Amino acid sequence: MLFYLGIINKKLKHIMKKPLIILALTLFSFLDLSAQVEYKVITSVESIVPAGLGRSRLISTDEERNYQDFSSDRSSDKKEDKRNKSKRGDIRVKDFEETKLLNFYNLGGIRFQNIAANDALITSKMNTMAKEGWELAFVTSAVESDSGKGDGNGIFITRYVFKRNKQ
Repeated sequence: MLFYLGIINKKLKHIMKKPLIILALTLFSFLDLSAQVEYKVITSVESIVPAGLGRSRLISTDEERNYQDFSSDRSSDKKEDKRNKSKRGDIRVKDFEETKLLNFYNLGGIRFQNIAANDALITSKMNTMAKEGWELAFVTSAVESDSGKGDGNGIFITRYVFKRNKQ
């Protein structure tokens, strides 16, 4: 009886090996697909210039650039130092989406309705991107503000970095 159980056990192991190998290969192919991610950056530039004289925009583009085309390999050895000779016009993106935003200030000072309107527009853009499969990965922001008497310049810039699996 033990002899027959040993034979049955060996046959079951042999039969089960093929489905396990197929299952493992299938899982590995899905892992490879999910590892291919693409990113997209959306930038909001909101003016903090007094009296509402600045310009505020939400900027995005689908045009791609390869950073390597505009990069240099620099070295202390003059023979190996290769300077990138690309022109600014080659880097510049001419096709992009520009959404008008309102300035933070008007003649009366800070305008909270303008901030709420900008929030609504940025939220709309983010919701549209979510419907397109983009996920917000992280946000970074910075301010260059009025530095004192005679400096009426300033912007509040925010970069929204989205990611999704390549399609």
